Amino acid sequence: MDAATSHPLPPSRRAQLLAPLYHRILDRIDRGLRAGAIEAELPDGTRRLVGGHAPGPVAHIRLIRWRALRRLVTAGSIGWYEAWQAGDWTSPDPVPIFDLFVRNRAALGDVARAKHVARLAMWIGHRLRRNHRSGARRNIAAHYDLGNDFYREWLDATLTYSSALGMVAGEPLERAQQRKLDAILGRTRATAGQRVLEIGCGWGSFAATAAAAGVQVHGLTLSTEQRDHVLARDLPGVTVALTDYRDAHEGYDAVASIEMVEAVGPEYWPAYLATVARVLKPGGRAALQFITIADDIWDAYNGSADFIQRYVFPGGSLISASRFRALAAAHGLAWHDEQRFGHDYAATLHEWRRRFDHAAAEGRLPDRFDPRFQRLWRYYLMYCEGGFRGGGIDVLHVTLVKP
Repeated sequence: MDAATSHPLPPSRRAQLLAPLYHRILDRIDRGLRAGAIEAELPDGTRRLVGGHAPGPVAHIRLIRWRALRRLVTAGSIGWYEAWQAGDWTSPDPVPIFDLFVRNRAALGDVARAKHVARLAMWIGHRLRRNHRSGARRNIAAHYDLGNDFYREWLDATLTYSSALGMVAGEPLERAQQRKLDAILGRTRATAGQRVLEIGCGWGSFAATAAAAGVQVHGLTLSTEQRDHVLARDLPGVTVALTDYRDAHEGYDAVASIEMVEAVGPEYWPAYLATVARVLKPGGRAALQFITIADDIWDAYNGSADFIQRYVFPGGSLISASRFRALAAAHGLAWHDEQRFGHDYAATLHEWRRRFDHAAAEGRLPDRFDPRFQRLWRYYLMYCEGGFRGGGIDVLHVTLVKP
């Protein structure tokens, strides 16, 4: 056995030797941060300003181990989360970090995206969780069936798990959520006695809004927890079924679907839009709310898997608005009255995180969710907020009209 084998380098010495490589990664990030900056404390105790070339958000980060950067450049958002969960980096507020990477996505290029074998493995893993009929039920259960006792501790009183509309500082979240629900109902133009199909009915907040106006609602969900909650509400004129959207065939005056299409996946967008076109009566309107991702990063996003798809929402996919609109047209659905309000989603997520942290501090989250899960969920809320603030993702309302 030679000396090199019998006396391996201690970790501190290896870190010293590899430090120049990690500084080159920081150099690449520095060149890519055209707006905003990162004030970084490095593992050797030195400090470095990364970016700062033009005004923008300023993030503060402490790199505890250099391997955080290796995980970032090889495994993208998944590696960056795993580095955070492992204690390789920390920040008093990670939201600006996510904001910066999205805001500067064009100049940063692929520096923070999964590459080569890791990228392929992530894509394969995501494909194995696609939303065919049995897969969709498993994927929905993995996220929405975490338990009503979990979601009620940090959502508003209506259990509305989607972006509010017109968020105003100091205004109760419930009011902004009701504003959104009223807007969706208004887009359907449904009147008392008419029937609306809600694809993905959640815990029934839209159904309650419609029922109060005398509109009949048939809700579809694949979550047993959500179905049971809606049934327990016993809303007049409201029915709910544990049914896949692909199995809807009756005729309806209107359709409502609030942040459900993200659970469909691009492969099944045609089936989703075919359902909308099939069930709408002539002249009927479908009011949709969904989350989009910018077209300039769609190919990279769709060709791999990100942190949310891996750890939070299996089978999920954000929407390419241009592609989705083209498919809607191919199914004979006219696209009307598009409204974007991503800034409201950032504010909604910030409020959810405040409520989540408060519930965790008071010990109100169910005991089955250990500290590691709570850290995951907190990271998820911060990650999404940063994405909306950086402009790479957005949320919109659109009305699809059947001739």
